[in-house]
Amino acid sequence: MLRRLKDGLEFTKGLGFRLGGLLSIAILPIGMISVIQTLHLSQEYERSSEIALLGRTATAAAGERALLQSAIGTADALGPAVLEMMGNPQGCGDVMRGFVQRTVNFSYAGFTRLDGSISCSSIPGEQDMSADPAYQLFMESPGTLVTTSHIGSDNGALSVIVIQPLYRGADLLGFVGVAMSQDMLRSTHVQGLGNDPVRVLTFNNLGQVLSEGQNMGNSIEEILPRGKSLPSLLSRSETTFSDYSASGEKRVFSVVPVVPGLVYAMGSWNRSDSGIAGIDQTRRTALLLPLILWGASLTVAYFAVYRLVLRHIRELGGQMRRFAIGDRSAPPPVLADAPTEIEDMSQTFHNMARILIRDEDAMEAAVKEKTVLLKEVHHRVKNNLQLIASIINMQIRMIDHDDARRVLRSVQDRVASLATIYRNLYQAEHLDSVQADRLIEDIINQMSNASVGPGAGLVIETDLERLVLMPDQAVPLSLLATEAFTNALKYAGSWGDGSAPWVRVSLNSVTATEAILEVQNSIGPVGMAEGTGLGSQLIDAFATQLDGTAELEHDSQRFVLRLRFHVEPLLKRPTVTDSKDVVLTSAARPGSRH
Repeated sequence: MLRRLKDGLEFTKGLGFRLGGLLSIAILPIGMISVIQTLHLSQEYERSSEIALLGRTATAAAGERALLQSAIGTADALGPAVLEMMGNPQGCGDVMRGFVQRTVNFSYAGFTRLDGSISCSSIPGEQDMSADPAYQLFMESPGTLVTTSHIGSDNGALSVIVIQPLYRGADLLGFVGVAMSQDMLRSTHVQGLGNDPVRVLTFNNLGQVLSEGQNMGNSIEEILPRGKSLPSLLSRSETTFSDYSASGEKRVFSVVPVVPGLVYAMGSWNRSDSGIAGIDQTRRTALLLPLILWGASLTVAYFAVYRLVLRHIRELGGQMRRFAIGDRSAPPPVLADAPTEIEDMSQTFHNMARILIRDEDAMEAAVKEKTVLLKEVHHRVKNNLQLIASIINMQIRMIDHDDARRVLRSVQDRVASLATIYRNLYQAEHLDSVQADRLIEDIINQMSNASVGPGAGLVIETDLERLVLMPDQAVPLSLLATEAFTNALKYAGSWGDGSAPWVRVSLNSVTATEAILEVQNSIGPVGMAEGTGLGSQLIDAFATQLDGTAELEHDSQRFVLRLRFHVEPLLKRPTVTDSKDVVLTSAARPGSRH
């Protein structure tokens, strides 16, 4: 798992990735400055938009402010007149009716006692206001109040009444009320210029809606902030905020005081009309623009570096890899269109490759010449040994004494075995190794053809496993096999029960560093003949050279010679089939990999 993760992160070591990282670090401060400045400008723009929305709301409610302030002033002015005519209800009512008739803004003016009775008002006769919500609110908290009332309305609709308490000294006598219709109050709303979709409503400090804008629609719930009451908006006076309306639309709300402490106006705007929607776009752009600049900078830088550096380095690296796996057809070309530093590097590699090709050609020619000479030496030694064997054979034919002929025959076999060894040496592909199983098989075939007649009935069996040895081990092993096989041929016998005499030779690898040579022969009832002992001495000497011990084993039917010896490791040679090795000679074959 960790190895796969490490292999997956190898790309981080590349020049392109590291260059991108350095450029990112270099561009980071510029991007941060851009983001900070853009966010700062968006905040300034947001504050400007909020101030503009507050101004638009205040402008829309300017007429209503003037009307309500006029009503408050009128109620204050009517108070002294009521005090002077407290004992003359008829005259007081005439004053109130005359005031209402002279103005078109107000529909009612009058004085209400603490018990709720009215005898001085613009409405003729006595009235009782004790059940009116405005009277009840005043009695709960006496003071200046702007609220809704049923008094002063001909059709039973609510009107807006401004209440001012009336005192004589420290005694509260009642209140003076001046009322106007909601239509009058609504008509004073100033509409925006053109298609400015202003939607404004006014409410008092108790949360009662006093008037609605002319284009509020069927329900004011659609433009009110969802889940918030009007009294809770008093804490946001002179501010703007964003929230969702009851219909789920995200809107911008602004709250301004119309009559401070008494009446407030709230404007409701959709985000596109408020101008704040552009702020969101600006803030997104503030983050997107540095990313675009960063990506564009990395792209330009990467293509510039790729054209100037990376492609030349990759080409030079490819030349080096091809040269490393044995491409010696010609020195790699110099990168002429590369920058000066890379061109100098390419020129140096070109000169180095040219020198190496020249030296390798000379070295390969020398090695080939030495190989030819060494094979020629082996070939001449083989010819000389064969010549000696032929001379010995001629001498055997000229001697009549059996013992002398037997001695010369054994010498001839030994010389012929040496000749076979050298024949295998000069025919081998590599002079530093010999295929021992093949060498022993050639010796056995040669000795069998020379020593065993056609009618002898001797059965020779071989079980030779492939074993490659160095020449220093192959020579004593083959000579030992020659002596052992000679003795086996000499002493092989049969019991006379119809079975043929036999000789078995086996060569097997026990481990990678150990092998066993066994030579067995059958024994007849007559027993073994006497020998000179020279063969046994030679076998012991050859076993000593192989760092092994010859073990003898025999019973009534067979004789076994077993040699267990250590196999010396061969020198490793690079092969073109092993992709992990790097071949640096011109003998590399097509398809070699690095």
